[in-house]
Parts: sequence; structure tokens; C-alpha cells
Amino acid sequence: SMNSRVFIGNLNTLVVKKSDVEAIFSKYGKIVGCSVHKGFAFVQYVNERNARAAVAGEDGRMIAGQVL
Repeated sequence: SMNSRVFIGNLNTLVVKKSDVEAIFSKYGKIVGCSVHKGFAFVQYVNERNARAAVAGEDGRMIAGQVL
């Protein structure tokens, strides 16, 4: 569902790759999908609880010189 999907904005995709995004966000739960685009990404979790935890844990974090 859309509620278990996390949008990751302001992502430095010149440096950060899909494997990096999965590594950073997998600690919040099982990832069932991940797509990386120019400047942003989406991570799809099994449930909404994992997605909420990821947003709470990563919002405002600096990765590769840019604040998410």
C-alpha cells in the first residue's frame, strides 16, 4: 500500500546508489521494493509501521552532503 512506501527527497544520487539506500533503510524492516531516481528514491516496506519508523529515524539525516 502507499502507506508503507517512503519517499526520500534531496538524495545525492550521483554518490548514493540503490544498494546504499537499501543498506541505510533495511534496519527499519524488510524492504520489498526500492527505486532510485535523479535526486530522490522510494523504499517500499512490508508494512506501514516499518515505513513510519524509517521516516522518524532518517528525516533530516545528512547523507553524502545533503539533508534528506
